[in-house]
Amino acid sequence: MGVQGHPVCRTPRTVGPDRSRLSRSAAATYAGRVTDPVWTTLATTDHEQVAVCHDRATGLRAVIALHSTALGPGLGGTRFHPYAGLHDALADVLRLSRAMSYKTAVAGLDHGGGKAVIIGDPATDKTADLLRAYGRFVESLAGRYVTACDVGTYVADMDVVAQTTRWATGRSTQNGGAGDSSVLTAYGVFQGMQAAAAHVWGAPSLAGRRVGIAGVGKVGRLLAGHLLADRAEVVVTDPDAAAVAALAARHPEVATSPDVTALTGLDLDVYSPCALGGALDAATVERLRARVVCGGANNQLAREGPGGTAERLRERGITYCPDYLVNAGGVIQVSEELRGFDLERARAATRAIHDHTSQVLRTADEQQVTPAAAADRIAEQRMASGRDTIWLPGNAPGEVPTRRR
Repeated sequence: MGVQGHPVCRTPRTVGPDRSRLSRSAAATYAGRVTDPVWTTLATTDHEQVAVCHDRATGLRAVIALHSTALGPGLGGTRFHPYAGLHDALADVLRLSRAMSYKTAVAGLDHGGGKAVIIGDPATDKTADLLRAYGRFVESLAGRYVTACDVGTYVADMDVVAQTTRWATGRSTQNGGAGDSSVLTAYGVFQGMQAAAAHVWGAPSLAGRRVGIAGVGKVGRLLAGHLLADRAEVVVTDPDAAAVAALAARHPEVATSPDVTALTGLDLDVYSPCALGGALDAATVERLRARVVCGGANNQLAREGPGGTAERLRERGITYCPDYLVNAGGVIQVSEELRGFDLERARAATRAIHDHTSQVLRTADEQQVTPAAAADRIAEQRMASGRDTIWLPGNAPGEVPTRRR
């Protein structure tokens, strides 16, 4: 692991059913010889590159992870969160960046998966100098990682980060960006939800359906607006009372629930987790009465893979829309900034989430697998068609990255 921002470079790997993951046995052997959890995690990950960043002057501590650049430079937001320590931050950024590889692949983008986390409380630790220091670390990767907003970071923050790097998207329109990426994230989740409604109930509408939204921050608040315009009944919860109050002031017809436990126990048609990851734990899945799960949060499944959460949802007859499939509107929006942002072009690309979701749900039924497994297969097949070596800088800022076919 690098210090002072020097990256750890791992053996390139290609995702796909016919490609082997290189040096897995060697990594496992090495991991058995060390006891530090950070080193153990790094020794067993299949990520291409991990950069640990520290700036003494501002107190910045961050981790940037690139999972795969088989399809192009890694794209993903910057999360600012008060992690308990480096190991927790590392585990989160590895999980998030891997999900971004699948998200960009299934969305049809010529990008790989990347993510960054800044360790600290954004309410007290975030400063302009710290964000500029972070931007310099992003710039040091020379375009292999393109950043954007995430939990704890906003458009105004990306404007500051962009002062020291060419590779910050999600900037304000005044600074050449597309603005808040949550706009198309929410729109994409709504498209996926309509596709799920058509799959389950036969019509692509939420009219008359009861939808519970957990988390009414940037994405959940906008999603509520789409649902109300579609004549759905909306119930929300959020530990941030101010966020709930702001939504209620704008949409007084929205009902509220005291917490997630109460919300998921209601007689819902759709449950939409729109806050942090891990929303679909075992207790929540058993409590759910909804027929559909479709939300904007990342990494919703508490347990992935065979025997995991997705399989239990399927056993219970609950249609799960994979999170990275339906919440790809934001990454579509920020990727458009690299080629000159056009809102209508970005909205058209985001509307395709409806068809992508329909395809995944149909394929899952045909193959008798979970929608999560069906989406993974589609993403992995596309990544396997990409390059065999890591993506290296060679495209000027603003050009669409070109991948070898």
